[in-house]
Amino acid sequence: MNLAYLGPLGTFSEQAALEAEGAALLPFGSIPAAVRAAEDGAVDAAVIPIENSLEGAVTQSTDILIHQTELRIRKEIVLRIHHCLLTQPGVRPRDVAVVYSHPQALAQCRTYVARNLPGAEPVASLSTAAAVTDMQNSDRPAAAISSARAAELFDAAVADRNIEDVRSNKTRFVMLAPQDAPRSGDDKTSICFDFSEDAAGILHGALGELAARDINMTKIESRPDRRSLGRYIFLIDVEGHREDAIVSAALEGIRARATMFKVLGSYPRTR
Repeated sequence: MNLAYLGPLGTFSEQAALEAEGAALLPFGSIPAAVRAAEDGAVDAAVIPIENSLEGAVTQSTDILIHQTELRIRKEIVLRIHHCLLTQPGVRPRDVAVVYSHPQALAQCRTYVARNLPGAEPVASLSTAAAVTDMQNSDRPAAAISSARAAELFDAAVADRNIEDVRSNKTRFVMLAPQDAPRSGDDKTSICFDFSEDAAGILHGALGELAARDINMTKIESRPDRRSLGRYIFLIDVEGHREDAIVSAALEGIRARATMFKVLGSYPRTR
């Protein structure tokens, strides 16, 4: 199997992709580029981040799933995320003028940066690994928030470890492929839907299709529908596979109530 992921080497996306043992990994410069590679058949699947336990949804990934691709979620991978503070040679943390990282990582270490690098300007990089290169090329005293693996790969000094604001920090990644996974007996299904008009109880009615069948909903969130202010697309995860009879009936009930309805995939649940 050939897998695309958000590169370069040393990103947490690469670490998630490494969970697929035996796969050949190909880095891409952005999440959309990795997804396009899977759509075009250049790779078998793409691994992208979709949700963080501190910062919530990775909105770019979510919007791609809703609006831009017919790929389906085939697998989920949950990683415990530990960030390191990397510095240029000879630069002390208190002298850092700029700190580079991916926006998600900067957000996950917001309190640490404010407390320990009070004079540093946070600057977004394309990835946590790219942040190391940005730091090394900076003409100001610089640091990067990245992984221990990136520090090894790019020969960077580790000034501090485990700097995430919450130690239970986890990121959920998904593998996108032309087909989702067959039934395993312990599955999860992700869907999205919206309504053409607003009305009292309209969402309650749709979710009632699950409650009436005693199907557990494990997540619900919303994203703007991009057409008008105040209108949203709802994304939910439920226990079970879309081919399970009871889940299939519930999904058809929601489909009948919704204007837009899309199954994002069924896949084995990660405990």
